[in-house]
Amino acid sequence: MKIWLLLAAANGFLSVGLGAFGAHGLKGKVGEVELAAFETGAQYHMYHALALLAVAWLATLTHSMSVTIAGSAFITGILLFSGSLYVLGATGSRTLVLLTPLGGTAFLIGWLCLAVAARRID
Repeated sequence: MKIWLLLAAANGFLSVGLGAFGAHGLKGKVGEVELAAFETGAQYHMYHALALLAVAWLATLTHSMSVTIAGSAFITGILLFSGSLYVLGATGSRTLVLLTPLGGTAFLIGWLCLAVAARRID
């Protein structure tokens, strides 16, 4: 549980910091499309930082491998989905854009595994 709480806190912190950077540091320096991509990355980053709190909570209720897979999938999704959108938003570079749907798929896997783990609670 402790590792998931630490990861949730770290990612919550990062999503707020990066969101503020996007809102204040990038505004007027990048186009609207790039800024919107960056903001989307920050939003999904925060949603999944909160999802990691659910993973930590479920880890106290069950020792299901589904909990670990869910947390790992959320971290992977944050890195691939949000990370690729951060790069696109900050630089305009589309070099990592093919990673975005892979990150979205990781998010979906995480939510499915979270549901499986929840079903196993007595």
